[in-house]
Amino acid sequence: MGFMSKTAAFMGMASLRNLVSDSIAIDLGSGATIIYVHGRGIVVDEPSLVAVNNVSGEVISVGLEARQMYGREARDVSVVAPLLNGVVADFERTREMLAYFVRQARSGASFFSRRALMSVYPGVTHVERRALLTAAEHARIGRVMMMDEGLAAAFGAGVKLEDTRASAVVDIGSGTTNVAIVGNGAIIHSRSERIGSADINTAIINHVRRHRGLAIGPPSAERVKLELASATLPEDLAREITVRGRDVVTGSPGAIRITAGEIYPVAQYVVGKIVDGVSTTLAELSPEVAGDIYDRGIILTGGGALFNGIDNYLRDQTKLAVSIADEPRYAIVRGLAQMFDNPLLLRRAVRTEAPPLLNDESEAYSI
Repeated sequence: MGFMSKTAAFMGMASLRNLVSDSIAIDLGSGATIIYVHGRGIVVDEPSLVAVNNVSGEVISVGLEARQMYGREARDVSVVAPLLNGVVADFERTREMLAYFVRQARSGASFFSRRALMSVYPGVTHVERRALLTAAEHARIGRVMMMDEGLAAAFGAGVKLEDTRASAVVDIGSGTTNVAIVGNGAIIHSRSERIGSADINTAIINHVRRHRGLAIGPPSAERVKLELASATLPEDLAREITVRGRDVVTGSPGAIRITAGEIYPVAQYVVGKIVDGVSTTLAELSPEVAGDIYDRGIILTGGGALFNGIDNYLRDQTKLAVSIADEPRYAIVRGLAQMFDNPLLLRRAVRTEAPPLLNDESEAYSI
């Protein structure tokens, strides 16, 4: 091959490299999707929602734009959450939603991603895992790997690879709660339940409908949760807000006044079920591991860690020290991102890998 031919080939490879973006870490949750791009930080943090035209089936909007329609959709539009309890409930919508978010995460003219590391619910089945991998391939990611949410949350919360003693991390998401006992850079014991902070919203909706005769939507339930609900007994039980919706008897618009005292037992029931799972996990530990947890306490991660009073309630129930990780919503994606700087740990932590979409080309651009 002549000098000019070699130069042209080199320039062609360089041009292809410009179309390939950095490695990305994806926390694809039931409530929100968070994406970290290596070298750029968190670039996507949006609700896992899709607005769909009921007639054509076309996706109208995704993420924040879809949430603005939620509860006030046009008659031919539905806003759906394609992931339920950490797994794919609507494959086609999940695939389109992830492709949209990955496009948002890419910079400039990049069209491909070299590789992605995704968090996965520990109890996910092979079929559910394959659905997530296929959705990621559709987003034109060259190489897709997966890692347990619990392990990613632990690393993101500050647990060190070389730490030989055990640490307990409880990740409370929108639809799932994962309890991971981590030591020596691996999971020693874990437990996963398909219950999370979104179940508090559902409990509020059911309570208001059944006992107050008012139908309210998820956005109103979220407002009640944020303004009134607490895992521990509120200081001001009489604090109240107005909630508007549809009267279930007359069908007319209506409104009620609801207090923190009324909502407390509704939310506390769900929190109690979450904490029961934590207590059950702790009771299953070996004596040495239990001793480590007694000394170190429990670290809370995930969006549910920000629920009012949940750390105090867990502390009261377990008699252990409980702390909330810095920016707990980002713990999982921070833990995933650390893997890109530690190839040995990445190989140990990866749970499963999909066949490369770009075949040999993707390997040429691996970090």
